[in-house]
Amino acid sequence: MFVKIALSALFAGCGAGLVHALLQFAYIQPLLLHAELFELGPIPGLDQVTVPRGAIDPVREAMNVIFAALVYTGYAFILMAVMAFASERGHAITPRTGLIWGIAGFLALHFAPAFGVAPDMPGLNAADVEPRQVWWYGTAVVTGIGLWLIAFGQNWAAWGTAIILIAAPHIIGAPQPDMLTNIAPPELAASFAARTLGVALVVWTTLGLLLGTLWNSKLSEA
Repeated sequence: MFVKIALSALFAGCGAGLVHALLQFAYIQPLLLHAELFELGPIPGLDQVTVPRGAIDPVREAMNVIFAALVYTGYAFILMAVMAFASERGHAITPRTGLIWGIAGFLALHFAPAFGVAPDMPGLNAADVEPRQVWWYGTAVVTGIGLWLIAFGQNWAAWGTAIILIAAPHIIGAPQPDMLTNIAPPELAASFAARTLGVALVVWTTLGLLLGTLWNSKLSEA
């Protein structure tokens, strides 16, 4: 069982990481490069400057690919372990269910936290890192538990608990900066947040689909 989980997670994680690196290069990195221009302070007319897509560092791009592969391989191990746990209790793992698991991962780790802490970029003011990280991790964990209870709960008590868990972080509220002093234009920040969430959705659905497919393939049984 462990070998099957490991092989499925390894191949799916590397595949999803590659997809993430490609999408980040195409859609997110141009915004990051543009936002970095605003970190030194507002300059008249700078908001109209665009960064050419060809302004890249090959070493940086190679590191991005490696980092993305490592991160999503880690995510794949966690997701595959949870899927295998559900499988042992009679819930089939297929490409379709894998896709659903991937969407659940996106909701827990990206969509729910983004309600309080939007994807950050250079040139934006934000609360201190440590409180944001605590809130982010807490939100991801309780949202994941809540989604599990919604999917596998057998009664209204479980479903009610799920709703409370999912809503709790947002009722408490995420840490916010004391003052709003953004340097980067709000249009740039909005595009960055939207593209970051869009890329995350594509990558997580890819991860879940690959896990569901590999779990039933001969490759994972080699």
